[in-house]
Amino acid sequence: MRTLFRIVITTPLIAALVAACAGLGDVADFGADVATRTGTITEQQAESVRRSAQAVERSAEDITPEQEYYIGRSVGAVILDRYEPYDDQDANHYINTLGQTLALFSHRPELFGGYRFQILDSSEINAFATPSGIVFVTRGLLNLADSEDGVAAILAHEIGHVEYRHGLQAIRTSRITAALTSVAITGTQFATSEELAELTTTFEGSIDDITQTLINSGYSRGAEREADQAAIRILRRAGYDPNALIAVLEEMDRQLDPQGLDFAATHPAPSTRIRDIRSELEGYRHTARATETRQERYTAALGRL
Repeated sequence: MRTLFRIVITTPLIAALVAACAGLGDVADFGADVATRTGTITEQQAESVRRSAQAVERSAEDITPEQEYYIGRSVGAVILDRYEPYDDQDANHYINTLGQTLALFSHRPELFGGYRFQILDSSEINAFATPSGIVFVTRGLLNLADSEDGVAAILAHEIGHVEYRHGLQAIRTSRITAALTSVAITGTQFATSEELAELTTTFEGSIDDITQTLINSGYSRGAEREADQAAIRILRRAGYDPNALIAVLEEMDRQLDPQGLDFAATHPAPSTRIRDIRSELEGYRHTARATETRQERYTAALGRL
């Protein structure tokens, strides 16, 4: 009976409905109605199919906070398989305290597992923000900053990626919609080992989509602009100077190898971002706060990098 239903919802007729821009919910309704009338599945199972189809149709935007957390943990594990964490408790405590403080001023101050920040022991100029709020920053990137405001600018940009859920948007829609071809999405009580393996493959592919975007291809120029705009807003709310983001980018522009495999390969040119940020900050005047105390904290925590 399970096999027959899989045939029903994957017939050429259903494919034609999809091609004709029918929503996944419409397709699932059609398949569930046919299967119920022919006795292939129960009405309870049909309703489960409809609910699952609606969830899939909404795509990555409606991935739950808990699901986002586990996806982000998996992405983080891949990153830590490629980079060594920097073993300095004071330095990591400093960026965690600073990063979590900044996150309070973002549009997503609370996440399922909370924000966490980790320095990577690499001279590359790079950073990675997983969907769940795990932010990795290399020593090379932190060394572009010469003040706490500069470090805050780096972290605020990465928080911006989490805020806009750019990592989840990297999952190919086809991976999410492919799950509809398996009855396993209606509940594991109806799933065979083959169907569970299919969903596992889909999940693994989603993780690969995100990590390939973070490490190899990078986000779009539009996504980077959104993260910069979020950083400006967060920094202003938290009392840090958003002009520090320009200072970091100017130093990055001086140090980046245009042919490199780090920020140069995955981000828009610093000069482009600087121009956009200056346009955003036109007319803004910053009032400095506790600069000496901040500089002392910065030097004590990151002076050994």
